[in-house]
Amino acid sequence: MHALTIVSFLFFTGLVALITWWITHRDDHSTSKGFFLAGRSLTFPVIAGSLLMTNLSTEQMVGLNGAAFSEGLSVMAWEVVAVVALVALALFFLPRFLRSGITTIPELLRIRFDDTTQLICNFIFLVAYAVILLPIILYSGAVGLSGMLDLQGLTGVQSDTFLLWATVWIVGIIGAVYALFGGLRTVAVSDTLNGVGLLIGGFVIVYFGLQAVSDGGGVLAGWETLKQSNPDKLNSIGGPEAQVPFATLFTGVFLINLFYWTTNQQIIQRTFAAKTLAEGQKGVLLTGLFKLLGPLYLVLPGIIAYHLYANEGIRADQAYGHLVFNVLPPYLTGFFAAVMVGAILSSFNSALNSTTTMFSLGIYKGLINKQASDQQVVNSSKIFGWIMAVAAMTIAPLLAGQESLFGYLQKMNAMYFIPILAVVLVGLLTKRVPAVAAKIALVGGCLIIAVVYFVPPFTGLLNVVNNYHFVAGVFVLLIAMMLLFGKLSPRPTAWIHEDTGQVDLTPWKGAIPAGIVLLILVVAIYVAFAG
Repeated sequence: MHALTIVSFLFFTGLVALITWWITHRDDHSTSKGFFLAGRSLTFPVIAGSLLMTNLSTEQMVGLNGAAFSEGLSVMAWEVVAVVALVALALFFLPRFLRSGITTIPELLRIRFDDTTQLICNFIFLVAYAVILLPIILYSGAVGLSGMLDLQGLTGVQSDTFLLWATVWIVGIIGAVYALFGGLRTVAVSDTLNGVGLLIGGFVIVYFGLQAVSDGGGVLAGWETLKQSNPDKLNSIGGPEAQVPFATLFTGVFLINLFYWTTNQQIIQRTFAAKTLAEGQKGVLLTGLFKLLGPLYLVLPGIIAYHLYANEGIRADQAYGHLVFNVLPPYLTGFFAAVMVGAILSSFNSALNSTTTMFSLGIYKGLINKQASDQQVVNSSKIFGWIMAVAAMTIAPLLAGQESLFGYLQKMNAMYFIPILAVVLVGLLTKRVPAVAAKIALVGGCLIIAVVYFVPPFTGLLNVVNNYHFVAGVFVLLIAMMLLFGKLSPRPTAWIHEDTGQVDLTPWKGAIPAGIVLLILVVAIYVAFAG
């Protein structure tokens, strides 16, 4: 292993940590508002950087490029359709969230329905994050780093299993320290710094990858070679047998994106910390602009890896690390590995921060110790955070062997994405739907999807109906059930969405025009690459 790789890796990692400490070491972490919401002080560049980096972890870089290695450009749906969801967040969801002055999504359900609905939603989030989200972030990060840094050659350890466990635990402990001792602002600042590095590094990978395709003939020559050699891989329209068929963009794929970017606590907690609604909207829409570039560094490298290494027998989820290790010069390999560690830490500590927020505010203060002081709430979050971190680090290595990491992630996510999104939407759009309907939808929706996923003979349904169409059908069923409750057994009084006055709700004047431009660009990208 080239010494320059190690030096550049340690330098960039240390630089991000030092700058983050310098910016945030005077922050107030003793109060709930300071620790969980950064004192409601975030401006649009930090919101955009943090949103982008929380999303862009190795389950995206490794998993989505792995999906592109197998499927081609059609998997860009997870990036491009996200822009539609971000426009919805900026124009519809965020004004309502900030009006409520909430810290968590379950807190919104308490305001709209009741305490038990909040408790159920908190429990669903915590279980899902512990079993699905946090382990996948750590596992995908370990796989990516192993390929990029050639950890076997670097350490002399030949056991893949041992290296996997060791990498997961090292990264997990560092991420837990960031999240549990620094609070949301520390997470957001480090996210932004790593975000700059990740964007630069992502495009550098594409540059060197296309150079490798053209055998030194230049980027444009590499692109032409790629188009001529793999035209089927550069079609934005997925066929019926594809991992993301085009029709699912209007059903389950859209709904999963909508939840992820509008109702997923891990993602949107930083928007709750916006200084004003205008700053929040600008940050969200700037994120949408960056997401339009996503296919360049989250999908195209996977296609380049297919062109270069398809005959070498590597697994899809190994493709990205293999490409980075082979096409980058040593000093850039170290830099990019450091950025990837930052990406892993970003998503892991953001998810962990959100998890502890939901536990300490929703369960500890709401159920266990209702008279808890701010300091007790913060302390409880740190203790619970370490419990969750240890659980995630234990589960992560057990995910080894999944055929498609990104496909597995989206399938598992649907179990809780769909019911929570249905309840939040009905809660915001109706005034009379009662709490009992929300509770049945949360529990029933998770159970229906879980039964079809895991219980024979119901699993056979997914051989007949595409998974994304199926979860969209469950979404419609839950909405209809809740609306029926609202007609047959309505709340005694209509719910009034009161303004708590915690945030300036003056909207950004450019929000609607910017949203329209982003939607037009989404359509243009699909048309440009339609085969």
